[in-house]
Amino acid sequence: MSFDEKKASQVAAYFICKSGGGMHLLKLMKLMYLSAPRSLADYGEPLTWGGLVSMDHGPVLSTTLNLMNGFIPGSGDWDSRISDREDHMLALAREDIDPENDLTYLSDADIGIIEAVWAEFGHMGGFDLCDLTHGIRTEWEDPEASSNPIPYDRILECVGCEPGEVEDLKERVHSKNVIDSVVFRSCSA
Repeated sequence: MSFDEKKASQVAAYFICKSGGGMHLLKLMKLMYLSAPRSLADYGEPLTWGGLVSMDHGPVLSTTLNLMNGFIPGSGDWDSRISDREDHMLALAREDIDPENDLTYLSDADIGIIEAVWAEFGHMGGFDLCDLTHGIRTEWEDPEASSNPIPYDRILECVGCEPGEVEDLKERVHSKNVIDSVVFRSCSA
């Protein structure tokens, strides 16, 4: 599924705004990850798409983590909102980012998910969230010093979706992949 960098950057910026302007990379990743299953359960799709994987410190959003770590270049959306990583801390690229006026790519439903995750987990530290995601997120499987993809249908099953809902999402994901590949090919030509 296509990763939505613009949305990922705005979700990250929203969480960082909630924390006062800076946040440890590990905590931000866990908060963003915890938003994915909630969004899947409530709306049938994650906030940002991109790969979900099991890693040693629990489940993560693979493409977002690669952006956070500078392993892949962004298209500019990430860098325009999130500062370079220093001592595992991320900050807003501009101190004057206002969620209500500057993060308009997020829907009311997206903001509701972010606010709910923040209310439930925002007080916790990164390593506490790691422990939590190992315990409550049953889609995580020990990757044994590697990483393993987490299929969206496994997350849906873990959050209690019915088999029919899981099949509907798998069909939507497949359709989105087909559309994305056609659009990408036509844009590359």
